[in-house]
Amino acid sequence: MEIRNLGASGLKISAIAYGNWLTHGSQVEEEAATACVRQALDEGITTFDTADVYANTKAESVLGKALQGERREGLEIFTKVYWPTGPGKHNDHGLSRKHIMESIDGSLGRLGTDYVDLYQAHRYDYETPLEETMEAFADVVRAGKALYIGVSEWRAEEIRAAHALARELHVPLVSNQPQYNMLWRVIETEVVPACEELGVGQIVWSPIAQGVLTGKYKPGEQPPAGSRATDDKGGANMIKRWMDDDVLERVQRLVPIAEEAGLGMAELAVAWVLQNDNVSAAIIGASRPEQVTQNVKAAGVKLDPATLKAIDEVLDPVVERDPAKTQSPARRDF
Repeated sequence: MEIRNLGASGLKISAIAYGNWLTHGSQVEEEAATACVRQALDEGITTFDTADVYANTKAESVLGKALQGERREGLEIFTKVYWPTGPGKHNDHGLSRKHIMESIDGSLGRLGTDYVDLYQAHRYDYETPLEETMEAFADVVRAGKALYIGVSEWRAEEIRAAHALARELHVPLVSNQPQYNMLWRVIETEVVPACEELGVGQIVWSPIAQGVLTGKYKPGEQPPAGSRATDDKGGANMIKRWMDDDVLERVQRLVPIAEEAGLGMAELAVAWVLQNDNVSAAIIGASRPEQVTQNVKAAGVKLDPATLKAIDEVLDPVVERDPAKTQSPARRDF
């Protein structure tokens, strides 16, 4: 397993991180989820990412149980706060001091740990002063409940403002967790340059575009039974943006490129995001242990310039690059 620093910090993490969004506590039974976590550990993954909102807190509990007995110092456990949890009342979401302080204690209890290595703001909160949010995060760090702080899906100007406050408060804001893959490159023009300047690393989610970049979805054909595109618990809604015949046809044209590189399609997709110097880790998810093994093969792979150029030539017409697509919702919208 390749090990990288998280941004410019001293925290070292596995280049492939294991995440349990849309799986643990919902799509995947606990026994299968535990098997995937155990396989991740066997493959050298030490970094595990979750959030309190995943399966309305159940995902954290499943991960905590799956990691029981592991040496805590040998793991990097990440979680997040922002989205509604519990009954979803007016203070059950957002980045207010009240919600952050209550949420970190809930997350630690479910994960079965005294601290998380990284505590992330899952979205930007337009209804809470940024100063209040950052002061609360600073107090979480000073209380020893989190070692580092990060954000997820924040725009470049929001990251800059938060980083300035973090420096004033003497707490390490070290990461951003955006969606990033061959088809979704909205961070490249603004977020990545800002983060490179600030020493903030990317922990990217959806490197295989919810499974589209595996090539298993064929143009003009119904999605395979049991696939993400047929899931009515959230998966189908997330993947539908790419279920277009033009996109799917172009993805099929990546197959010979992957074969030429000696990689499977999923490995090619994960390896592609790891070529970006600002990417510290790519988060993979799995419903079966063998999927973990397949994706881990991307660690340490170096794609040559000809391969990267060939990918761009195939996908360019369907790539989303608009930085305005990074947008946090207002809390009143949910």
